[in-house]
Amino acid sequence: MFKPFRLTGAVIFSVLLGVAAARAQEADPARYAIVPYPQQLVPAAGEFEITAKTKLVLPSNKTFFSNEAAQLQSLIKQGLGKTLGVTTKNGNGTIVLKLDSQLTGEEDYTLEVTPQQLTIAAKTPTGMFRGVQTVRQLMPAGIEGVKNAKLTKIAIPAVKITDHPVYGWRGMHLDVSRHFFSMDYLKKFIDLLALYKMNKFHIHLTDDQGWRIEIKKYPLLTQQGAWREFNNQDSVCMEKAKTNPDMEIDKAHIIQKDGKTLYGGFYTQAQMKELIAYATARHIEIIPEIDMPGHMMAAIKSYPYLSCVGGSTWGALFTTPICPCNESTFEFAENVYKEIFALFPSQYVHLGADEVEKSTWAKSPACAEVMKANNLKTVEELQSYFVKRMEKFFNANGKKLIGWDEILEGGISETAMLMYWRSWVPDAPVKAAKNGNFVIMTPGNPLYFDGTPDRNSISNVYHFDPVPKDLTAEEAKYIIGAQANTWTEYIPSEKRADFMIFPRMTALSEVLWTHRQNYDNYLLRLNKQYKRLDQLKVHYRMPDLDGFTDDNVLVGKTVLKLEKPAPEITIRYTTDGTAPTMTSTELPAAFIVPGPGTIKLASFSPSGSSSDIYTLNYRQQSFFAPVNVSGLQSGLQVQYFDSSFRSVTKLPDTPDSVVNVSNAVIPEGMGKGGKAFGAKIVGYIEVPETAIYSFFLTADDGANLYIAGDKVVDNDGWHAPVQKSGQVALQKGIHPFEIKFVEGGGGYTLKLEYRVNGGKIQPIPNDWFKRK
Repeated sequence: MFKPFRLTGAVIFSVLLGVAAARAQEADPARYAIVPYPQQLVPAAGEFEITAKTKLVLPSNKTFFSNEAAQLQSLIKQGLGKTLGVTTKNGNGTIVLKLDSQLTGEEDYTLEVTPQQLTIAAKTPTGMFRGVQTVRQLMPAGIEGVKNAKLTKIAIPAVKITDHPVYGWRGMHLDVSRHFFSMDYLKKFIDLLALYKMNKFHIHLTDDQGWRIEIKKYPLLTQQGAWREFNNQDSVCMEKAKTNPDMEIDKAHIIQKDGKTLYGGFYTQAQMKELIAYATARHIEIIPEIDMPGHMMAAIKSYPYLSCVGGSTWGALFTTPICPCNESTFEFAENVYKEIFALFPSQYVHLGADEVEKSTWAKSPACAEVMKANNLKTVEELQSYFVKRMEKFFNANGKKLIGWDEILEGGISETAMLMYWRSWVPDAPVKAAKNGNFVIMTPGNPLYFDGTPDRNSISNVYHFDPVPKDLTAEEAKYIIGAQANTWTEYIPSEKRADFMIFPRMTALSEVLWTHRQNYDNYLLRLNKQYKRLDQLKVHYRMPDLDGFTDDNVLVGKTVLKLEKPAPEITIRYTTDGTAPTMTSTELPAAFIVPGPGTIKLASFSPSGSSSDIYTLNYRQQSFFAPVNVSGLQSGLQVQYFDSSFRSVTKLPDTPDSVVNVSNAVIPEGMGKGGKAFGAKIVGYIEVPETAIYSFFLTADDGANLYIAGDKVVDNDGWHAPVQKSGQVALQKGIHPFEIKFVEGGGGYTLKLEYRVNGGKIQPIPNDWFKRK
């Protein structure tokens, strides 16, 4: 049984967190740049030097930690150019791998480093491996990614660490169906999971856009289902690739066949066995997902009999699913899963069972008979019937079923494991935990890493709490951890995958291993991790540049001053509309903006990693004069529109209802149940001084900000949470204020912040807002 919390009382937990946080402040984050941070770290003076004379001491059972010893030896060889001699003599100048049966958990370890000796102790090989990864992060980053550095020594700072994870499920998900990834990349991905002490790799192997795993009984699944002509998602990627090479579709996965250009690929079972062995050696468990009954177009096109209508097309939202009312469907599903069960040693297998378009079921005579025979009243109960029947098959074959949180609809068995993703259904994990089902938290906001990252993304992940507020301490035990999901409709290359996942994953690793918030300290340690990621050829997203907005105003002479995130980083720019590259002009420390127009900026690391491309638009503006309005009250007015709108420009004049609020927020209850809607937040803003004000508007889906009738921020359209920004020059006093907002369904975000005179970005005070 999973034990999400290792600590047994709220008071003890708070005290230990306080002690650990205090020690994190005491320890130099540059000297101990470990991510995730250990539960307890006591810094010490001096360092242990690993040289060619250092000996490795193994326990009496030399094979018990043989894999972990080999991993450590490999790291040492990367630095010294040779492995260490092995001895049974414990003394000065040795690295000791010690078996400690007194430790509690499978992943527990201790590490003690003195100038004389380095000792890692663990109860299991998994715990030893986690300890080795901590030692790895204490080694110089220069050893990474090289075969033979030929250093004379590797210095490890003295320290005493006692460590264990808080959550048993610390996962990352990767969708290889929408866009395909090479075996080499999957191994690199596993290496990075191991480095940051993640332990689950959820691989999404099938979907409408491609079937990626060989099933020997059904060869057409890969002969046909693994390949497709370019689709509308590919077209979007191709368009973006014109200005961002990371968005280029990987040519290695494009073939010519029968006069057609096809995209795709698949893994043979032999390749997957190799990958599983690779992951197992690094104590990573691979959890396969074969998504059904929905998201099965790739399979149905190869075997049309699987659906109720003899094929699959796109409906209003999703594709035609397989038919849960024919025995031939269950025969197919069970045959597929038999091969999956035999291939993957994990006790967990993911059924998917999300986003099912059930209209063909409702019209099927066969389904009507099944529903009548089993006393099923709705098609949701029919889906539950399918899931429960499949779960019985899973259990009979020694496997445990995981499903997305839609498996709650129509009833869930007590033994199914639920993966929560729908942020707009906040009671789903609460219901499941209260029902006694284990829950893995993967809410879309902030744990969908396919969402475009911005300056808030790392903070949002780091401050995520896996346990919903409405659970008791006893019920919280059913929250066994979390994972981030990376869906790849718009991630067509391995470089783009790196960019979307890193460094966000490091924040999640600390949430799930350490479960405490010390964000400033984490950021200092993260800055030291970038060099390691450079060495490992990770094309991560660079630290954000700050000191500007997307849309800027010119009032007299304007100087652009940017602070580099790190000394070795260069900031380069263009003014001709082209994307900056490593050869573009370097931005001066104080750049005088020449006038209205566009400046594009990007930062670059020495290894070639690059930031987002920042597009800064400049326009001339005079200060807007305030308006004279009497009889105003505090707050703003929200006008609600009960319909679906693709753009804020489509909102009508007459609202369906009106409610008053104290700030620029959408009141709770609007769009309940993931419903689409629109809103206008109207009133006035009273600014306390004449200045150029910068506003930062985060929205999911779309929102525009208007002040004094001027469009200040344009964040329109349906999209995941993303921040846009703009400036406006305002004289002291009252100015008309409006936000137009549209939500396409599925959960919304709206947040407005401001900055003035280069100060801190912060929420707007309530007393600035006025309404009639």
